[in-house]
Amino acid sequence: MKNNFFKYQAQTTPYAAGFEVERAQGSYIYGKDGRAYLDFVAGVSANTLGHSHPKVVKAIKDQADKYLHVMVYGEYAQEAPVKLCQLLAEATPEPLEVTYLVNSGAEAIDGALKLAKRYTGREEIIAFKNAYHGNTHGALSVAGNEVHKREFRPLLPMIDFIEYDNQSDLEKITEKTACVVVETIQGAAGFITPSENYFINLKKRCVEVGALLILDEIQPGFGRTGKLFAFEHYGIVPDILVMGKGMGGGVPVGAFMSSREIMESLSHSPKLGHITTFGGNPLIAAACLATLEEVLESGLMTLTDEKEQLYRTLLVHPQIKKVNGKGLMLAVDLGTPDFTLAVAKRCIEKGLIVFWQLYRNEFLRISPPLTISNEEITKGCQIILEAIDEVLELDKNY
Repeated sequence: MKNNFFKYQAQTTPYAAGFEVERAQGSYIYGKDGRAYLDFVAGVSANTLGHSHPKVVKAIKDQADKYLHVMVYGEYAQEAPVKLCQLLAEATPEPLEVTYLVNSGAEAIDGALKLAKRYTGREEIIAFKNAYHGNTHGALSVAGNEVHKREFRPLLPMIDFIEYDNQSDLEKITEKTACVVVETIQGAAGFITPSENYFINLKKRCVEVGALLILDEIQPGFGRTGKLFAFEHYGIVPDILVMGKGMGGGVPVGAFMSSREIMESLSHSPKLGHITTFGGNPLIAAACLATLEEVLESGLMTLTDEKEQLYRTLLVHPQIKKVNGKGLMLAVDLGTPDFTLAVAKRCIEKGLIVFWQLYRNEFLRISPPLTISNEEITKGCQIILEAIDEVLELDKNY
């Protein structure tokens, strides 16, 4: 299978691991080598409830017994998508009310940008340096890392970039601005969190000039920071909320959410302002609904702070410079990309799956399932510390 993986399936880098998966359950992925690997990545923040959560699996099976795809998005009323959108409205503050279901976080970003342009009648977009929002042309256009963009230009025009958490840069948001699109916690840059009042001042500036605030919650959303969405920590509500990854519990999905007034602008002049064949697919919606219900009802979010503090208590080593992030999205600074990649490789050899941050490879990514136990956290952190020592022992140059 590994040989055929490299032969027939398109790769995203020359360095794919080719890890052969047999099955996955809870906090573990089981390889075809017969070993169990503790998972500190959760499909890059996607497996909110761990692997193959029984309630998610049951929801998928029950829906599969009824029907799969029946009609293009927005035409037929189907139970699972309707219940999902209703529960999202009940679980989020006003004026968030109406949800547009799509296939991925990147598509949701594209839809949100279109919605902001359509509603405001403006063309300028403000995005952020070091931002990451996905890899469609629209999402890539508002990404803040030129290395990942330059080979795909031309991209969307009329986009200006400001610095995250820089109060003085807020003056660049003007009456010409349709929207400001920002990650509540910057992901690829190393899980960077905002300073106190930054988002309050950002939202205030948007209101002053009539620009819409789009918050990208694709990674922190669905409980990863101890709140359903990270913006709830910062005293604001976005005009448009974007979600994805963890909302599906392991299936591909995205969504953008807004007030009814704003969202309705996509339905006319022209109609089909955004259209997607498989967005709102009932199988996917059933998995999302089961995930959301479990996150809201299980008490998992109330344990997130305790688990974060356990990570911070255990991950102490002279080679660890700092630990960024919030809740169960943490980035461990190991100093250099080469050292971090060597530690990650050693961790996998020792039975722990870790990864690194897209833009800042010196950061080791930790984004486990919300269901991870304190015992599993302790076990995984011990492996990380052992891996650090073993890499240092093998190469004194570090």
